[in-house]
Amino acid sequence: MSGNQNYINHVALVLDASSSMSHLSRKVVEVADQQIAYLARRSRELDQETRVTVYVFADKVECVIYDKDVLRMPSLKQLYRVGGMTALLAAALKSQRELAQTAQLYGDHSFLTFVLTDGQENASHRCPDALTRDPRELVEAVAEMIEAQEDNWTLAVLVPDQMGKREAMQCGFPKDNIAVWDATSTQGLAEAGQVIQLATEKFMVGRTQGIRGSRAVFSTGAEAVNKDTIKAAGLTPVNPSEYQLIPVARNAAIRDWVIESGHTYRTGGAFYQLSKSEKIQAQKQIAVLEKKTDRVYTGPEARALLGLPDVEVRVKPDHNDDFTIFVQSTSVNRKLIPNTRILLMH
Repeated sequence: MSGNQNYINHVALVLDASSSMSHLSRKVVEVADQQIAYLARRSRELDQETRVTVYVFADKVECVIYDKDVLRMPSLKQLYRVGGMTALLAAALKSQRELAQTAQLYGDHSFLTFVLTDGQENASHRCPDALTRDPRELVEAVAEMIEAQEDNWTLAVLVPDQMGKREAMQCGFPKDNIAVWDATSTQGLAEAGQVIQLATEKFMVGRTQGIRGSRAVFSTGAEAVNKDTIKAAGLTPVNPSEYQLIPVARNAAIRDWVIESGHTYRTGGAFYQLSKSEKIQAQKQIAVLEKKTDRVYTGPEARALLGLPDVEVRVKPDHNDDFTIFVQSTSVNRKLIPNTRILLMH
């Protein structure tokens, strides 16, 4: 790619507007507007052009904003109205089919779509946008479309439960591009918004490193953290004389265990192993450990590697055979889990 080509991101939100979303409709607008404001800010900071498309779907699929400059986006207040069934597959097909007609001239274009739904598919076979009335053909059509997408296309979906996740996998959505959200509360929707923001951040930072698309937007596992992504993010190993790894043998508070193990506790100097889903604040540092060699990588690039934005977000550890994620502890009584390790920076 020649140096003067722009990065142009085409980000689409495909939002469920079926009747069951009515208790969340105000929050949907708020979360979408926040996401757009965030995209606008990051586009300026990273000097990337971002164009936003919004689809809403119920019995039929409607494009309410098409490929509009993120810096000139209106609020979705007037555009998001609920009522009807859930034509989820038709929405996936129509959004991707129409976006594929976008010109990709003069620039490094990349497409990122988030589909948000609170229920199962139940209306696409009656929806003209689906092009078929056979439910099985519909599933195949979506799977074939995803399979055929170029490497600069990323399609992700947020579903309400494990059954939704299974259905999304049957439709060919990559496993790590499916997230489960709690559709019963506005709190759940706010957290879904954070998940989208996290994935977007990872995507936009990845763009600056030449990554064009992802099949693991919601993952902290091996697809997201591996030798190649660490190299691409510009991470360099910490000098081994600057840290120690201390095994945790029982339930204990972090300061007590560090002192009991014969070391001095300095606030901010100890990192715990990320072993369950939890919130990570904006100021917390991240370290990544290579299991085979006990090599440690840290610095601002480590946060970027996981796509952590500069706000608090919830992160879950995904299975990774080769790397472990450590999070800086800023409290003295962080509970440690046996059979994990502490990373102590000198």
